[in-house]
Formats: sequence, structure tokens, C-alpha cells
Amino acid sequence: MFAVRQTVRAGVRLRSSAFASAASSRNASSLIIADSVGDNYDASLLHVVSAAQKIGGSVSVLVGGSNAAAIGEKVSKIAGVDSVLTSEDAGLDHAVAENVTKLVEGVQGEKSFSHILVAATNSGKNILPRIAAKLDVAPVSEILSVESENTFTRPMYAGNAIATVETSDSVCLLSVRTTAFEKAAEEGGSASVEPCSAGADAGLTQWVSDEVVKSDRPEITAADVVVAGGRGLKNGENFEMLYKLADKVNGAVGASRAAVDAGYVPNDMQIGQTGKVCAPNLYVAVGISGAIQHLAGMKDSKCIVSINKDPEAPIFQVSDYGLEADLFNAVPELTEKI
Repeated sequence: MFAVRQTVRAGVRLRSSAFASAASSRNASSLIIADSVGDNYDASLLHVVSAAQKIGGSVSVLVGGSNAAAIGEKVSKIAGVDSVLTSEDAGLDHAVAENVTKLVEGVQGEKSFSHILVAATNSGKNILPRIAAKLDVAPVSEILSVESENTFTRPMYAGNAIATVETSDSVCLLSVRTTAFEKAAEEGGSASVEPCSAGADAGLTQWVSDEVVKSDRPEITAADVVVAGGRGLKNGENFEMLYKLADKVNGAVGASRAAVDAGYVPNDMQIGQTGKVCAPNLYVAVGISGAIQHLAGMKDSKCIVSINKDPEAPIFQVSDYGLEADLFNAVPELTEKI
């Protein structure tokens, strides 16, 4: 792995004088756009709060949706949060990018935050480019660390290079790779909660429905244990072995892109550069060779255990424990002994 220093000198042509205050001319103040799930905030928020704390200055969280007030009260208890802004608007329930952007424009016009942050989730990646266009700034995506108020590191080339990015834009617009930052404490905060008057209905897009695969197992990005299978399992039926193992340890089940492309499992299970990124306490890779694209999604795991019959498989190079064995014998035996 090597480091690259990249300086972003985006133009500062602003569409509105509301955004004209340069970050360097005021104390740092961060606005986090929270993801919500039902009547609670998404766990990714805790990681973004930690990132905002490293920037310094005040930390505010923007919560939108028909349950915004109730969720806002929960957010106010997070350690490190100074204030919570809520917008009770059903148009924000499903994080429609156009509506969220309109709300952020209004809030930014009133408050002039120096930094705006989102989690690098599907929702955050959907919202970030639109906000960037409206504010006429260049976003810095998937930051891994905060070097200073306007300097950050981010991965390049599937994580094989780490770029140090300095931005001179008036507002630092960031998405945070949640696996790179520890969770903030859920309790201990006493932030103020206030409603914001900014409008949120852009009148451009209407949410119709979500098609979500429901599972009794934990979500891959939030699980403490992830068991992932690759092309070595040979077919989708053999993933049943992994489901049994995962159920024994209350873990999630994921897959490499090769397994997804082969049709073994649906693409919502894909882990890697073009899939989900996770950093569980334990990652068990079964029949996965360890292509760079897959490593980009799991190499930050606390402990990596690999099972592969090929002693030259690249996955062993990043593993804490490696078992050179036939997975069809090893996995059932492991499951039986747990």
C-alpha cells in the first residue's frame, strides 16, 4: 500500500450568497445528515459523529421524516452531539435525494456550517452528489481519517492506495466510511433539539415503494460476525452450510462478487468494492480467493479467518488465521463443534 497526496482545488463559484462564507473564516461547525430506520436512527450515525468530533468545533445532526421529533430526542443523547435539528415532514421518510437536498440548502443558508457529513451508505451516496451540485463544491468521498479541518484521507484503487486530499472549497462536503471510525457512545449527550423551518418538498420525485429482502440474521454492515462464501462453494445450495454456521454464532452471511455473478446468492449479499463494506469483529471467508475487489470490503475486520484448499490463495495474506482444507469437510465440522 502506498500514499498519494492529491489536492482538490475546486472552483468556489457559488449559486447563493448563503454559502459564501469560507470555512477558514469561521470556527469549524459540522452538520451530519442522519439516516433513519423506522422510529430510530441508523447505527452508521454513531461512526459519523466520531468523524465530526475529530474535525473539531460544534456537531449538529439533521433528522428528517414523520418521526423526526422522536428520533431527534434519541440522537440528542449521543455523546459528542451539541444540537439536533428536526424536520417533521413525511416527504423525508425515504430519504428522497431531491427533498433532502432542498432541506439541507435551507438549513445551510440559515446556519452556514463549515462541514456537511453523511455516512457512505447507499442513502448517503445518493444524496451527496446532489448537495455538492447545489452548493457548487467538490465532495470528498469515503474519508478514512481527518488530518485537519480541510485535509482528509480516502482510499483509491480498491484500497491499495490512500490519498491525502486537501480541499479549498467554502464548505467541506464529506462522506464517511463508517468502518474507519469507532462508534460514538449512544448515551451521555444532552444536545438541544430544535425544529427547523426549511422546506423539504422539492416537488420533483415521489417515493413509490421499497423492495427490501427481510432476514432474521443481522445486517452485514452492522454484524459482529460475518461468514462469507465465494465461488469455491460451487453452487447456491452449498451456501446452506454457511447459513447454519452463521446461525450458530448469530452472524450475517455475505458473498464475493464471483459468487453473486455466478447466481449463487442475490446481490444484496455482495461484499467488496462494488458491494457492501464491513468491519466485523470476526470475518470468516470460505472458498474465497481474496481478489483485491473483495478485500476492499472486508480488510478492516478485527479478525479474519480463511478456509481455502489453495495454499497460494491471496486471502491468506490478510488473514489472522488460515485453514488449508476442503471447505466441504471443514465447515460442517466447525459448525458441529461450536
